[in-house]
Amino acid sequence: MPLNVEDSIQNLPPVKGFLERNEHLLGVVISHPHQDHYGLSKYLLSESMVFMGAATERILKAATLFTPSGVSFKNVVHLESGKPLSVGPFTVTPYLNDHSAYDAYSLLIDADGRRLFYSGDFRGHGRKAGAFQRILKHPPTDVDVLLMEGTTIGRSGVEAKFQTEEQLEACFVRHMQKSKGMVLAWTSGQNIDRLVTIFKACKKSSRQLILDLYTAEILRVTGNPKLPQGFWKGIRVFLPASQKRQVIKNQQFGLVDEYRKNRIYPSGLAEEAARSVLIFRPSMAKDLGKAECLKDARLIYSLWSGYLRQEKMRPFHEWLKVHQIPLTACHTSGHASLDDLQRFAKAIAPKTLVPIHSFETKRFEEFFANVKRKQDGEWWEVP
Repeated sequence: MPLNVEDSIQNLPPVKGFLERNEHLLGVVISHPHQDHYGLSKYLLSESMVFMGAATERILKAATLFTPSGVSFKNVVHLESGKPLSVGPFTVTPYLNDHSAYDAYSLLIDADGRRLFYSGDFRGHGRKAGAFQRILKHPPTDVDVLLMEGTTIGRSGVEAKFQTEEQLEACFVRHMQKSKGMVLAWTSGQNIDRLVTIFKACKKSSRQLILDLYTAEILRVTGNPKLPQGFWKGIRVFLPASQKRQVIKNQQFGLVDEYRKNRIYPSGLAEEAARSVLIFRPSMAKDLGKAECLKDARLIYSLWSGYLRQEKMRPFHEWLKVHQIPLTACHTSGHASLDDLQRFAKAIAPKTLVPIHSFETKRFEEFFANVKRKQDGEWWEVP
């Protein structure tokens, strides 16, 4: 689902088989669990075959309790990095990506003697940078077409190298250490790399990390025991009123029981504020105000800066003013820098490079060779 369109069935691409049965549609591939890559999939026929990583399926299903963007599917085949999958005349080989979403893949597609490589969303400066380096060292060969993302092209400062998650960790530590009250860390509950960064910064700053139930569940369903978990020492789990209503409405009391020993209630937030970092989003503002835990608080913003300039964010800025909460940014992109995009394209060395996932596709020719722009909804043959 493009970021600039509404979540509506009217925006589902006009592909035969999406809304009516068609034997020629063999399936839909979801490269990773970000809404702009799966958001309209909920409008597909329920019997549609969907290909995605196992952790991606669990993350999307877990999200259904907490957010309208969650989704579950009946017929799922799991992608595994490096393992080819036969789908009719196509062979699909996933490559694990370094990205802000967990379980993200590039895809090599072989058919009829031709090869297409879909970059998916990727970067080279995250905690899975090794995945990016593996593609550079062992790229697929003889690629006819590379569909490559360019999210950061056209953004200010794209020519500069982006901070690594390790460097970002130092930014969090610095602001945590100079904060007298609770630190509110506003980041995506599905940005696993960033949650790891924040947890590591908490440990270095002698603070505990408070997760909301949604974020704790996303971490749990990754199935990765090395990632921070809501039952670990140094981690607490908070149940905001909005999430509590969903738990009661859907009778999902077992989820809360999972974290009973580490749960922190609103009445305990004020006492723990000075030694805590809480994963924040604006929907929690009323909860925190009622808990009277915001004295000397500081907010660290760790998302794309453009969101803060949107008109709908005005009430949030007013809330910060009312509670005298300073806002600081500690963020790095979930997408590749220009330098890493160029390294990626050079390693793949496609006969044709088609720009995707960018508002600046017309600028690709400034930076890459063999560029051919295509329009959304345009059918074309791989040469």
